[in-house]
Amino acid sequence: MIKVTNLSHYYNKDLALKDINLEIKKAQFVSIIGESGSGKSTLLSVLSTLLKPSSGEVVYEDTNYKNIKNIDNFRRENIGFIFQFHYLINYLSVKENINLANEKASKEEIFELLRLLGIENLIDKYPNEISGGQRQRVAIARAMINNPKVIFADEPTGNLDSKNSLNVFELFSTLAKKGTTIIVATHDKNLALKTDITYEVKDGKLI
Repeated sequence: MIKVTNLSHYYNKDLALKDINLEIKKAQFVSIIGESGSGKSTLLSVLSTLLKPSSGEVVYEDTNYKNIKNIDNFRRENIGFIFQFHYLINYLSVKENINLANEKASKEEIFELLRLLGIENLIDKYPNEISGGQRQRVAIARAMINNPKVIFADEPTGNLDSKNSLNVFELFSTLAKKGTTIIVATHDKNLALKTDITYEVKDGKLI
């Protein structure tokens, strides 16, 4: 599904990634681990189209990233994003926050998605009325509302306790079994054990 060949990236003259080669298959649950500053978040940003690499190739299905003319449409049709901070808007309800990602989604569609996540009773609540774990599940729902083929998550459990972190990874595993490719950057090696395959980044290289 995603193939990376001879990928390198520099920030000015500082090397962030060097000669990365990997292949991720459809419906795999993949973790990228590494210490802070190792390059794992940079790799995730490149894989998810948020960052253009200095050199190398990234091919998504049959599309080379270099040949994507309308990146916004490509992301909308293929990719979901989840970050460490949920970025929900406090004055909007759960439903309204999810509609920001897809204004055409009906309340019924959103309710069904929240039901899958076990939080359908929160559809009319506001972010400051729900827990941190629930807010992160709302963020996952927002990422899923366009039925993306792949979800990228950068430290999605960084602000959660161990129980909620495990719940999020179990949810990702369920989504992968249903056909969604999940790629997660995390520093937590115990959580990485829950994924199908783990890549470790150290000093900008896969080891």
